[in-house]
Amino acid sequence: MRKQLMELLESRKDEMIQIRRYLHEHPELSFQEEKTAQYITDFYKGKDVEIQTNVGNGYGIVVTIKGDKPGKTIGLRADFDALPIVEEADVPFKSKNEGVMHACGHDGHTAYLLVLADCLIQLKSELAGTIKIIHQHAEEAPPGGAKSIVESGALDDLDAIFGTHLFPNMPLGSIAFRSGPAMAGRTYFKLKIQGVGGHGSSPHMANDAIVAGAHFVTAVQTVISRRLNPFDVGVITIGSFDGKGTFNVIKDSVELEGDVRYMTVETQQLIEKEIRRIIKGIEAEFGVSCELTYTADYPPLYNDPEISSFVKASLEAMNDSDIKEIVESPMISGSEDFAYYLEKIPGCFFNIGARPKGVETPYFNHHPKFDIDEDALLVAAKSVAQVVCSYFE
Repeated sequence: MRKQLMELLESRKDEMIQIRRYLHEHPELSFQEEKTAQYITDFYKGKDVEIQTNVGNGYGIVVTIKGDKPGKTIGLRADFDALPIVEEADVPFKSKNEGVMHACGHDGHTAYLLVLADCLIQLKSELAGTIKIIHQHAEEAPPGGAKSIVESGALDDLDAIFGTHLFPNMPLGSIAFRSGPAMAGRTYFKLKIQGVGGHGSSPHMANDAIVAGAHFVTAVQTVISRRLNPFDVGVITIGSFDGKGTFNVIKDSVELEGDVRYMTVETQQLIEKEIRRIIKGIEAEFGVSCELTYTADYPPLYNDPEISSFVKASLEAMNDSDIKEIVESPMISGSEDFAYYLEKIPGCFFNIGARPKGVETPYFNHHPKFDIDEDALLVAAKSVAQVVCSYFE
């Protein structure tokens, strides 16, 4: 089966590219992927599979391929939403939806998984188990699609789950994975500080919200430098400080927005506790009142060590000219809602190199000029196919 599957994938490489380019031209934002979901659903029509649509809190799709032989059940996931970015990449298949772009490779994820799924359907008589193909909506926008798909119960019977991501900063043919903590969790927060406004000449008659906010910006960084274990990973970023006013008027209120990253739940809890403690101190010190919105978006992504070791061994056993190297990935401070699957199901999420040919410094994910080497689609398909075959063996 493995040999047949790899040959089928190679014969359909051009089809993967064509699908990717179509999806790239027709991107849709998170929770608005109606036409993309219909395109995916239409792809499976008439095939010997079970199709569940509108799974979770949006346009999620779960396609079940039942092998003719008994065995375990695994999940393969690809996301299909795009980003609110005006595309600047110089490609002939540029986005036709102004202000929306596939700038994170989700078009490529969907393209390779569609073709891989179809090849697996063709070989289902040789398949010793069941595969659930998870086409997931809304990875980019919290609360995301993964959590709701897990909560739907559609994946309750999975024994393992696998996913991949395309990265243009890695060379073509390179596959990177990390066992254990692999990607950061993410929390969004907004802080409104309400003071008492006044004349710039009489600060003693006011409670300056800008001064209180500036103190928070400085003080909150001590959470990382003085409260977090130096061997743990945490980041606090203030991305917005809305304090614009008039030069001689003391502002009565300001709003700040920020982003928190962490690799463990324990770090997440510590950072939140310390931020809330600092806010209480600011209220007392400056005579202001504070309103905090603190929302944990995605948890840290934790790759099951046993499954990860299996994935590594499986990929290293490949004798394929398209797979150049298997490397260990450093921890990534970016977030990925695949983490919700891994909270419940043992699995592994690994990365596929997609650096465009002839480019020394590629544009990274979420950049307006983001692009990939489309040969990476076949690498992704083959690597996941290898893992599937090895797992069922």
